[in-house]
Amino acid sequence: MREVGGEGQERLRRAAILIAGVGGLGSPVAQYLAAAGVGRLGLVDFDAVDLSNLQRQVVFGTPDIGRPKVQAAFERLQSLNPRVEFDLHGVVLDEGNAANLVSRYDVVVSALDNASTRFALNDACVRLAKPMVEAGILRFDGLLMTVIPGKGPCLRCVFPEPPSADDLPTCASAGVIGALAGVMGSLQALEVVKLLLGKGETFTGRILRFDGLTGRFREIPWPRNRQCPVCKHV
Repeated sequence: MREVGGEGQERLRRAAILIAGVGGLGSPVAQYLAAAGVGRLGLVDFDAVDLSNLQRQVVFGTPDIGRPKVQAAFERLQSLNPRVEFDLHGVVLDEGNAANLVSRYDVVVSALDNASTRFALNDACVRLAKPMVEAGILRFDGLLMTVIPGKGPCLRCVFPEPPSADDLPTCASAGVIGALAGVMGSLQALEVVKLLLGKGETFTGRILRFDGLTGRFREIPWPRNRQCPVCKHV
């Protein structure tokens, strides 16, 4: 591809990407980035594989049930591309360790299903000037935005405070169609590749909404909040 070439492939090889959450979104992200030849992938997840995960978390198989997600994902991804270097972080990501994790990588992928954790990751990325590709899925609906600190809105520009658990149900509690995770996770992987190559236009300053029931995509322009408590000084 003329948009990639040898120089672009070398950029991918030199890149280090943190994938926070090895679930429905993180599965396709990790697979496509490993297949693309990204040099180093950090996988963050504290959980073990459950039978209920398998309909959307396609990096795992039935033999992985009960195993740590980061270890099972590592083995699958290594078989896909043994030249990729992996960092396995089997920890709960929170305000205490987010900055330390984020600081080691060039781009961060937020593939999480927990509001407080997503905001902790957002805050660390903004303060450390690390691009973050954020997505969320629920039932048949998906959202995507790319946070480039100093150039567009962050997650707190959209939601100044994390929604409560009652206001923001999870995939586990409300359900999600498995193929939706593949759609939105693939878009996240594409955003990362564009960022690394410096090609195209990312979803910065605009939110992409996908309605899986109608198959329609809709873009929502979203400016920075100049009073945002996290990114107003960036």
